[in-house]
Amino acid sequence: MTPAVAQPDAAAAETLAVRDGYKRVFDLALVFISHCLLLPVWGLLWLVIPLAIWLGDRGPVFYTQERLGRNGMRYRVIKFRTMVPNAEALTGPVWASERDARVTGVGRLLRRFHLDEIPQVINVVRGEMSLVGPRPERPVLSEQFSGYIPGFSRRLLVRPGIAGLAQLRGHYATNPADKLRYDILYISNMSPWLDIKILALTAILMLKLSWKGQ
Repeated sequence: MTPAVAQPDAAAAETLAVRDGYKRVFDLALVFISHCLLLPVWGLLWLVIPLAIWLGDRGPVFYTQERLGRNGMRYRVIKFRTMVPNAEALTGPVWASERDARVTGVGRLLRRFHLDEIPQVINVVRGEMSLVGPRPERPVLSEQFSGYIPGFSRRLLVRPGIAGLAQLRGHYATNPADKLRYDILYISNMSPWLDIKILALTAILMLKLSWKGQ
């Protein structure tokens, strides 16, 4: 069951709609420009990462999973596979942990540098996601968190994002309540300039991690 989305009052909804109006053009323009300017880099990533995943265990390169989008719309997120095949066959849907034993060696490296997120660009082009926004959550976990975290469904007022404040300030094991605070802060202040800042800081963080070898 999809959790009910907490709706803002009329004035807040109008403000949110105006503030969110830039998203589609902003996302498509940035995806197009970045692929044109960094075509050799993108080409290398799309070649090397799938090859490394396949050589690791001969399993599938991609995986898709149902997530909740804007206003609770369900869609299939596309990512590079980072866990062993059929990782949830025994555990069922669970919150990712810092030392998740199901994560492969290649997958751990991809997660560290967020390279597993690259295929979500396809979701952005489709309009299911934005470059910046709350991390997309699974329906079963969203319903679970909504049961004990007040306002958790407010994350669904905007499109989920590849990057975001919660993704930038937290990590895979950050608890849902702390991530929600970052998500609400972003929703209340989102703008093209904030998106650019978050994307730039995310890129800088990835470069720092790469330089330190972490």
